[in-house]
Amino acid sequence: MSSTGKSSSTSPAYKKLAALAGCAVVAASAGVYAIFGGEGNAPVGVSAAQAGQTADIALDKSLSTGAIAAFVFKDGRPDIESGPFKNADGKEITLADRKGKVVLVNLWATWCAPCRKEMPDLAQLQKDYGGDDFEVVAISVDLKGADASSAFLKEIGADNLALYTDKTTRVMKKLGAIGLPVTILLDRQGKEIGRLLGPAHWTADEARKLIEAAIAEKPAS
Repeated sequence: MSSTGKSSSTSPAYKKLAALAGCAVVAASAGVYAIFGGEGNAPVGVSAAQAGQTADIALDKSLSTGAIAAFVFKDGRPDIESGPFKNADGKEITLADRKGKVVLVNLWATWCAPCRKEMPDLAQLQKDYGGDDFEVVAISVDLKGADASSAFLKEIGADNLALYTDKTTRVMKKLGAIGLPVTILLDRQGKEIGRLLGPAHWTADEARKLIEAAIAEKPAS
């Protein structure tokens, strides 16, 4: 992994991501997601009304099956704090700005082989469900910055995803991410429904069922 500045190659954040990158390469070659410690384990714009067919499906551990069997539901739906990250215009935003819609947060980097594998699926989810009720928020923590991340999304045909970046990697720490990729599903109040460590086939029927159930869920009063 290269850096855009001489000083950044010696920064703690760079060294941390360099270590993660090395582990990720080893993990990818073995077909296994690397865990680095800590906690583990339709039409465009589908609305809650359109997803009514899944409204009677409980949004619980029974949905952790098949392609998303590794998805871990969080008891009590804890609040999460992402810290700031940047949009395509360079403006700092937070996940709190997305309250009111179901959000699938994905942390990735251009050097992450499993990220490359799953990103087209995430782009397809955004195409099929994105709108007032749902958004895929894919945040690049690549130290190469926005230009490299944007080029990567175009290269793999996922440039329908909005560009979000965090070169500081603070968002990883705030979200308790212990490797890449990690994907976190948030409800309309910005609380964590659950997360999946490592890549997943996000366009599989099981994944769509999870997303549709989250969209169809009635907001807490």
